[in-house]
Amino acid sequence: MNWLAKINIRTVFLRLGPFRSTLALVGLIALCLYCGYRFGNFYHSFQQKSLAEQQVRLALLYQEVDKDNDKINSLEVELEIERMASRQAAIILSKAEAEHYRIKKELAFYEKVMAPEKQAEGVVIDNLIISPTTSKNHYRFQVVLVQQNKQKRYAKGYVQLTFNGSLNKQPDHFKLSKISPVTRKDMSFNFQYFQMIEGEFTLPENFIPEQILVAAVLPKSKWQKYNRLEQNYPWQKD
Repeated sequence: MNWLAKINIRTVFLRLGPFRSTLALVGLIALCLYCGYRFGNFYHSFQQKSLAEQQVRLALLYQEVDKDNDKINSLEVELEIERMASRQAAIILSKAEAEHYRIKKELAFYEKVMAPEKQAEGVVIDNLIISPTTSKNHYRFQVVLVQQNKQKRYAKGYVQLTFNGSLNKQPDHFKLSKISPVTRKDMSFNFQYFQMIEGEFTLPENFIPEQILVAAVLPKSKWQKYNRLEQNYPWQKD
């Protein structure tokens, strides 16, 4: 830019003369105005184009926001419906449990009156649960005993399990002591209200169980008479 510094305006004006200098100055101003006008138009067009693109993008974003709001509203409605259904299901389940408990109490009372052989000194076999394990022919068992007579002393005794079925297409049976490491002590009970007895067993190969006989034995003692309570349960297939 050193050459521009060397230009002397006065010298150029004297060489061109007043008329030509005026024309050159007017032409230079016109050129600047034209360039400024063209640049302004270009910049204005660029701004309008950018603004239009931003407006289109903003409109798309508004559409996405509206869609998201619709989804959120739908999900909130579904969630509220699920909550209402869960509350209703909980109420129904609570009523069903209460009804089941009532029926069970009535059944226990009628069994006590009409079928005394199903209880011994107020003790009943409430349930038997057989659960398979990951090992072949290996199972877990759980026997639940309940004493209905709340005023009675502790019930003492032991439980026996006998598996009836067929082995090699012939009728056969196995006692728990033959197919399980549980001992007499493991199968003993001593409770006032209820007790669960648990253990594991492995059925012999080719043995097909069909029925399980559960026996609760209450030996004679100072506080109780001898009683033997038996209950048959069908074998539940895996």
